[in-house]
Amino acid sequence: MIEATSSGGVVIFRGKILVLYKNFKNRYEGWVLPKGTVESGEDFKQTAVREVKEETGVDAEIMKYVGKSQYSFNTPWEMIEKEVHWYLMMADSFYSRPQREEFFLDSGYYKYYEAYHLLKFSNEKHILEKAYQEYLELKRRNRWGTS
Repeated sequence: MIEATSSGGVVIFRGKILVLYKNFKNRYEGWVLPKGTVESGEDFKQTAVREVKEETGVDAEIMKYVGKSQYSFNTPWEMIEKEVHWYLMMADSFYSRPQREEFFLDSGYYKYYEAYHLLKFSNEKHILEKAYQEYLELKRRNRWGTS
C-alpha cells in the first residue's frame, strides 16, 4: 500500500462553485473539485493554490481550512491510501480553463445544488457541504471580500 497526500480547493465566486469534468480516453471520469499531489518543499496551502491554478487557470485566495478527506483506490499495481486537505478559496472572476493534459475537458462555476449533484465522489460532496456552510458564515459576518 502506498500513502499519498494531496491538497485542493472549494473555489467560490459570487456564490458559485468551480468544478471540473474529467474524461480519459472517452471514458466518463466524473465532475470533481480541483486538487493534486503535495510536492517536495510545499505546504498544503501552497499545493492547493498551485493545483487550482494548474487545473483550472484560476488565481484563488485561501479563505479558510475546511478539513481533510480520506479514501483508497486500486491501480493495476497497488492500493493507494489518499488523504486530501481542503481549503475554501475565493476566485476573482468566473474565468476558468480546464487543464487538457490532465484530461479535464470542461470547467465552470455552478450554483451550490448543481455542483453538489454534479460531483461524482461522496467525500467531495461532503467537503463541498462543509465549505459552503463556511462560505455562508463568512459572508454573513462580512468577511468574504467583494466577490
